[in-house]
Amino acid sequence: MKRHLILVTVAAALASTASAQDVKLDPLHADVLMKFAFSQAPKDWVGRVDQDETMKVCSATRNAPSAAEGDKIMAAAKATIKYPDDGKLMGDWKKGEQWAQSGYGMRFTDYPPQNPTGGNCYACHQMTQAELSYGTVGPSLREYGKIRKYAESDVKAVYDKIYNAHASFPCSLMPRLGTNAVLTIDQIKDLVALVMSPESPVNK
Repeated sequence: MKRHLILVTVAAALASTASAQDVKLDPLHADVLMKFAFSQAPKDWVGRVDQDETMKVCSATRNAPSAAEGDKIMAAAKATIKYPDDGKLMGDWKKGEQWAQSGYGMRFTDYPPQNPTGGNCYACHQMTQAELSYGTVGPSLREYGKIRKYAESDVKAVYDKIYNAHASFPCSLMPRLGTNAVLTIDQIKDLVALVMSPESPVNK
């Protein structure tokens, strides 16, 4: 009951401070809401409430960091990227399509995990021509590799983007799928192949 009252009080305070179009959250209030939302979460999920330095800057600047802040974020992101031991950045595009379609993992309903976590790529991107259901938060990836003539430099750029999107664009809305261990290196390789392989339906 006490927690419920805290949540209601904070929510009311937030609602009274500004219109829905111009909400300015007090960090303290936001922190209370987040901790309340995760109060019943598994213990190994508690760390999700605490922002790292990158997310603190992105939140404080509303995803519009200064040039200096942006450079710092990108440098830190690049330092987190790990590459395959065999040096090959592309795996199996067919498996990549499987990971792109799967939204499994990282939710309360998926705990404890029974299946491999997916990338849920179609939630934000158009990819293959056959798929009619996709999001538009991210750009279309149709013919992405074909347009770039399957250049090795672009293969690496796609790998880096999937592993830690902030390495390419500070405060990117794309999840840091490798850095945050959402996907394995092999899964990321498969997704790179989906985007960059000439045989992939993305490039047909």
